[in-house]
Amino acid sequence: MVIALGVAWILDGLEITVASSVVEVLTQPETLALSSAAAGLLATVYLAGEVVGALFFGRLSDKLGRRNLFMITLGVYLVGSGLTAFTLGNSGFWIGFLYLTRFIAGMGIGGEYAAINSAIDELIPSRYRGRVDIMVNGTYWAGAILGTLGTLIFLNVFSLSVGWRLAFLLGPVLGIVILFVRRHLPESPRWQVMNGRAKEAEESINYIEHEVEQTGVTLPKVDESKAIDLTPTEKIGYLALTRVLFRDYPSRAVLGASLMITQSFLYNAIFFTYTLVLGKFYGIDAKAAPWFLIAFAIGNLTGPLTIGHLFDTIGRRKMISGTYILSGLLLAITAFLFNAGVLTAVTQTIAWCIIFYFASAGASAAYLTVSEIFPLEVRAKAIAVFFAIAQCFGAIAPAIYGALIGDGSQPVRLFWGYLMGAVIMIIGGVIAAFLAVDAEGKSLEDIASPLAARRVGSTRAEGAARPNLS
Repeated sequence: MVIALGVAWILDGLEITVASSVVEVLTQPETLALSSAAAGLLATVYLAGEVVGALFFGRLSDKLGRRNLFMITLGVYLVGSGLTAFTLGNSGFWIGFLYLTRFIAGMGIGGEYAAINSAIDELIPSRYRGRVDIMVNGTYWAGAILGTLGTLIFLNVFSLSVGWRLAFLLGPVLGIVILFVRRHLPESPRWQVMNGRAKEAEESINYIEHEVEQTGVTLPKVDESKAIDLTPTEKIGYLALTRVLFRDYPSRAVLGASLMITQSFLYNAIFFTYTLVLGKFYGIDAKAAPWFLIAFAIGNLTGPLTIGHLFDTIGRRKMISGTYILSGLLLAITAFLFNAGVLTAVTQTIAWCIIFYFASAGASAAYLTVSEIFPLEVRAKAIAVFFAIAQCFGAIAPAIYGALIGDGSQPVRLFWGYLMGAVIMIIGGVIAAFLAVDAEGKSLEDIASPLAARRVGSTRAEGAARPNLS
């Protein structure tokens, strides 16, 4: 289940990296001969598609179910990314076709975030939920590594006109395999209960219990004091969701927005200007830059994989605030070293690897936070809303840092930019220190009771749901 669902993050990392790597290639006469502005717009269109997809499919995920949506969203991504490779020219029609396919691919991945994080949180046992979610989110960087290596191979082994198309087919090939694996995953019992499908929920729980018991584990009896009487409610739209978030959960709404915005700003600022810094300040040739990017991605990948379990053991509040503040402080130190001119391309990359070892775990925890601190009825839509907010704020970061980099003649401007990024991350960490929810080891219903829930104590009401879900 973790592999089948977690591949969404790998696909996003792969797509972003491939698109970034082939931007210059698409300006060549033997490919599509796009202008630099037209080629650069591809990333913007893709990110816009992610925002629209997250909001659109996030609502459908709460309405139609997690399983239906993570099949649909993957299918949408496959269509969009696969068709991108079949852009046949640079006429107005084909350029419009290219942008449309990138937008569709972005919609699929944006929808994946809402459906996938909801499903993982609702199916993973509470004592492992933090580490699993953080590790899965961190695999974005495994996709970045695959995308970088694949692009290097295809663009150097094949002609440019063929290589860029094959690069865009990397994700769909992986997606087709995963599509068949996902067919065997169960629906979220929590979603089934909330939508009046008690019988199906019982069947899903029995299936999961059977799978566990086949390993020789004896499951304890259900604690009847945890019983909840759930009455299916009308679907909640985004306007109603806004009222729920800021009326009933104001501090959690501020927490979620703060964590998502601060990490998105930092990541987009550094990641999308990475090769510019290497080229303008360290004289690294564009053909060699991908190897530095791979090192950067490895640092980001190892953080969630090696310290993700600490978010379940030490706790959410300490680890989230700690990773945000520590990465901010390390970035500030690096900014002073950069301004002093003592860094090389290698030592700069090492510094970024150390910074984002911690920042990556914190950023992954931001997605975990917004997916577990709100009620069941609005979980997927809440993820979508905060993801959209983060993307909107993050989208301005590359423009700001690109302007600060300029022609590379004034490093002091980027120094102040790095200090700004450091302060932003530290602010996110301080907010987490005060507002973070101690969700480790708790069932989702104990973190945020469903909107239509009523505790029934030791005497369960007729027809009440059997919540063996923690």
